[in-house]
Amino acid sequence: MLEIIVLPLLTMVTCKETRAAIIALHKNGFTGKDIVATKIAPKSTIYRFIKNFKERGSILVKKASGRPRKSSKRQDRLLKRIQLRDRSATSAELAQEWQQAGVSASARTVRRRLLEDGLVSRRAAKKPLLSKKNIRDRLIFCRKYSEWTAEDWGKVIFSDEAPFRLFGASGKRLVRRRKGERYHQSCVMPTVKHPDTIHVWGCFSSKGVGSLTILPKNTAMNKEWYQNTLQQQLLPTTQQQFGEEQCIFQHDGAPCHKAKVITKWLGDQNVEILGPWPGNSPDLNPIENLWSILKRWVDEQKPTNSDKLQEVIMKEWVAISQDLAQKLIESMPSRTAEVLKKKGQHCKY
Repeated sequence: MLEIIVLPLLTMVTCKETRAAIIALHKNGFTGKDIVATKIAPKSTIYRFIKNFKERGSILVKKASGRPRKSSKRQDRLLKRIQLRDRSATSAELAQEWQQAGVSASARTVRRRLLEDGLVSRRAAKKPLLSKKNIRDRLIFCRKYSEWTAEDWGKVIFSDEAPFRLFGASGKRLVRRRKGERYHQSCVMPTVKHPDTIHVWGCFSSKGVGSLTILPKNTAMNKEWYQNTLQQQLLPTTQQQFGEEQCIFQHDGAPCHKAKVITKWLGDQNVEILGPWPGNSPDLNPIENLWSILKRWVDEQKPTNSDKLQEVIMKEWVAISQDLAQKLIESMPSRTAEVLKKKGQHCKY
């Protein structure tokens, strides 16, 4: 009889199943000696399981208490509040402040507690400082255009200036190296104290990239240069992309953009202006994302002098596909909606 019951149980390998089998045999009237004879488990294990079952009336093993936590839930909430007051505080600094509240814990324990609350240490995102006026202007702008669809934004030409620096516009590069190769020529990123900088002006719409102009070296964009750029670059682009169809021009609030002579010239050309554009809002301008992509592509070409840098910039600019341009333009409804949701604060773009 015992052999018939035990045979299927001999294939059981987990502790939980073995314990259940031993207790099942015990309940069926078999003695500890009979169960030991089956060799289902060591003798000491069998008698321990039977003893625990008699004492607790259950086959479940009491969970071990383990090492007690050094902090209570209330103290954990206090730590969270301390961290949220100063997001840049280190775990060591938090441990010292927590200790003043009566919790003697290491920086490692602090990190574990914060992780339990989803507070993970990450590199801070770099965004322009937003004043109260900036926030108010961003909200006004986004409310004004909150009902615009991707089709509406497809009628806008976005524009901006951007600097390109020799030897790494993005300022970062990853390399794979062996031990001792940190300073090998192929593993370092060359830097110079005063890298050549090229300033460009460009525009684009959902129909693709428009004209790109490179300013002469050591020349800053002023109202004279800007008017000439609009005359030579913007008007041909609007004609090429939109023909006789009305389009809308976007530029930010840079001083040369707001000059009276520029405002008058745009009016004389019947150019409709988007805005007013809120200050410190690169996250609302999709051309900023285009610059970032372009700079990465230029970096990959590793230009070694200013002439080569200009050549690469122009080559990579014309290589930008209409699909990429359209995708960036179609993100505008999401951008405005997110700024409104965050009450004027930065959005993810």
